[in-house]
Amino acid sequence: HIICSMKTSATTNHLATIAVSIISTMAACTLLRPCYGLQVGTRLSSVRIGSSAPTSSIAVHPRFHRARVFSHLYSSSSSSDSNDDKTRILFLGTPDVAASSLKSIYEQSQSPDSLYQLVGVVTQPPKRRKRGGKEIQSPVGLVAEELGIPIFCPEKARDKDFLDELENDVRPDLCITAAYGQYLPKRFLATPKFGTLNIHPSLLPRWRGASPVQRSLEAGDNPVGVSVLFTVSKMDAGPIVSQESLDIDENEQATTLLPKLFDIGTKCLIDALPKVIAGEITTDTAAVQDESLVAEASMIDASEGQLWPTEMSALQCHNRVRGFSMWPGTFLYFQIGDDEPDKEPVKVKVIESRVLEETVEPTDVIEIGPNKKDGLRLVCADGSVLEMLKVQPATRNAMDAKSFVNGLQGQTVRWLSGLDS
Repeated sequence: HIICSMKTSATTNHLATIAVSIISTMAACTLLRPCYGLQVGTRLSSVRIGSSAPTSSIAVHPRFHRARVFSHLYSSSSSSDSNDDKTRILFLGTPDVAASSLKSIYEQSQSPDSLYQLVGVVTQPPKRRKRGGKEIQSPVGLVAEELGIPIFCPEKARDKDFLDELENDVRPDLCITAAYGQYLPKRFLATPKFGTLNIHPSLLPRWRGASPVQRSLEAGDNPVGVSVLFTVSKMDAGPIVSQESLDIDENEQATTLLPKLFDIGTKCLIDALPKVIAGEITTDTAAVQDESLVAEASMIDASEGQLWPTEMSALQCHNRVRGFSMWPGTFLYFQIGDDEPDKEPVKVKVIESRVLEETVEPTDVIEIGPNKKDGLRLVCADGSVLEMLKVQPATRNAMDAKSFVNGLQGQTVRWLSGLDS
C-alpha cells in the first residue's frame, strides 16, 4: 500500500527492495519458528542456527538434500576466514566407540595450530526404539548434535542426492570412517583428494570384515591390535598407514576390548593426519597388505552363540564367550532335576567364564566348585573344564554361580547335547 502511493520510481524501487527483504525474512522466520526445522514429506530435517560449525549449520535426517536452501543461507555466516585454509574432514561412524573417536578428533581440531576442521558427520539414520516411539539418533549423531557439527543420514551411502551434496556443498578433502556400517561406493571414495582413512580393530590383513574383534577373541589371538588404513573398494584391503598391537588378559571380553582398540586407533590416526595432509603418506606410500595372510572376519550369526561341549574344548567355549559378549552372547541347555526327565530344558546364557588347568573324567553333571568364589563347572568331552562364573537363565537376570545354585534347592543340573536352538 505504501509502495503504490509513492510518486517517484526511484523511491518506489528502493522501498520495494526493502519490502521484499522484510517479507523474505518474515517468511523464513515463520518456517523456522516452531522447531527450527523444515518438514520434508513425513520426515523432519532440523536446522541449526548460530552453530560454531565451520560450514553449513544444517543437521538433517535423512533427506538432507531437500534443505539445501538453508545450507546456502547460513554456511557463509558460520564459517570464519581462519578456517579457509584448513583441511576439510568428513567423519563417518555410528556406534559408541565411533562417537568417542569423533570427540577426540573434534577436540584436536579445536587447537589453535590444528591443520583441519570437521565439516560434517555421516551416520546411520535414526531408529525407532519402540513401536510408536520417537526416532533416536545414533551415538555419533548425538555427539555431532552436541558439538554443533552438520549431520547427514543417508539411507544408503550410494544415494545420488547424498553424493551430489558431498561433491557440491560439503567438499571434503579427507574422510574418516569408524564403524560406519555401510559400503562406500567408488564415487564417494573418489571425492576427497587425500582419500578416506578407516580405523579397523584388528592387525590387518588378519580379520578383514564385519566382526574383527569377535573373531580374533574367538580364535584366541594374543596380541590383538588396530590398524589405520586407506579405504579402497575391496573391504579392509587398502594400504596400511599405522598399526599397533595390544597384549590382553586371557579373560578379556569384546565388550571391554573394542573401546580400547578404537581409542588406540584414534590416537594413531590423529598422529598420522599431519603427514597425510602434507602428502607424505598416500595410498602409494602406505604399506601394502600381504594377501597370503588374510583371514576373514565373517558376520556372526545368532546360532553361533550355542556352546557344544561334546565338540568343543573348554578353551574354545571360553573364547567364544569372550568374543560374543556384546552379541549374540553364548548359551547352553540345562536339564534341572533327575525326577522329571520330560521337564522342559532351560536355556542358560554364559556371561563370564574361565578355563581351569585341570582335566577330569568327562560327565554331563554340572557342579559348583568347593571354594567361595568358584563357578559352575562344565566338563567338556575331552575332560577340560570350563568354569561359568556368571550365568543368566531364561527370563531371569544375570547372576553369579552361587546364586544360581541356591535357587536349585538341591536339584541336579546336567548340560544337554543334541539340542539345536
